[in-house]
Amino acid sequence: MSAIHQFVAGFTHHDAISNEAVVMRNIFRSWGHESLIFSERKRIPPELRKEAFDVSECPSNCGPDDIVILHLSIGSDVNEAFKALKCRKAILYHNVTPSHYFDLINKQTAYTLERGKKQIASLHDTAEINMADSNFNAGELAEMGYRDTKVLPLVLDLEKLDSKPDRKVLRRFDDGCKNILFVGRCAPNKKLEDILTAFSFFQKYVEPNSRFIHVGSYAGTERYYYLLISKIRELGLRNVYFAKTVPNAELIAFYKCADLFLCMSEHEGFCIPIIESMLHDLPVVAYAAAAVPETMDGAGVLFKEKKYADIAEMMGELLKNSKLYEDIVQGQRNRIERYRQQDLESMLKQHLKPLLHNG
Repeated sequence: MSAIHQFVAGFTHHDAISNEAVVMRNIFRSWGHESLIFSERKRIPPELRKEAFDVSECPSNCGPDDIVILHLSIGSDVNEAFKALKCRKAILYHNVTPSHYFDLINKQTAYTLERGKKQIASLHDTAEINMADSNFNAGELAEMGYRDTKVLPLVLDLEKLDSKPDRKVLRRFDDGCKNILFVGRCAPNKKLEDILTAFSFFQKYVEPNSRFIHVGSYAGTERYYYLLISKIRELGLRNVYFAKTVPNAELIAFYKCADLFLCMSEHEGFCIPIIESMLHDLPVVAYAAAAVPETMDGAGVLFKEKKYADIAEMMGELLKNSKLYEDIVQGQRNRIERYRQQDLESMLKQHLKPLLHNG
């Protein structure tokens, strides 16, 4: 039986693509296939090097009838190694953030993103099967010459979000203060400065007893983080907390003690925290950009213009009007049920069927 291996640009803790690769690896093994994950060794933490292996080891583990799936998300030597392989190939595209967001924040990241865009274009005729995790991302591939791209929504491990929350976080933040939450990397495309501006209207004119919490790494975007600190001082905000990257139990606790999830991001290929928020019955208020409306799927609250005073007023109404609150939460529960009803494993198998006939 053929092996089904996966290539990822990096394999780390608390990373959506790494988590999906593990879920998919387990699925492939349940089908009876050998399945390994490969990345650059320098991008695999030492404690995870039994879970993922250096990409240079793949050719010796890969025959002409084996299958390799590339998770395409950023510029990487892994993409070039994938192109050189002599085997059956599939691509799963997760989106590459436009490089201009990082031009003034991190030149190396901007270069890597721009390299990623060029590599995507050069890979358009490399794989027999092309997939994307949203229609938005499939549209981007089509613009770059990819044909017949299949949509495979992110394969998430929802059970991980059903574990016990961290008690210390609950004790500290579940204190009656209205907690506005955003989860995601501290990156310019996430537009945290816009969240802070909306929150300033909310705290000053709607709910003084309020707090903004951000959960996410700012490694590599320290310059942006310090610009946000300056913004907080400029706006005279109180109770703003940056939690950085946290263990799963703490993340669950932040979701449980939050009152509302606010997203102002301008570029998302999917936005997993929206789904995570809905799983925790946390109302989602989000800017309708990129793949966000697709991920919301008719649930939550979307706005098309960043009118900060109006957004703050809308947040206040949602939190004070119990009937509106319950209607929003119920709509989100329905959206989650639609996600759960998708047989993503069968969908994955169907998409890969042309490559599996030899297995």
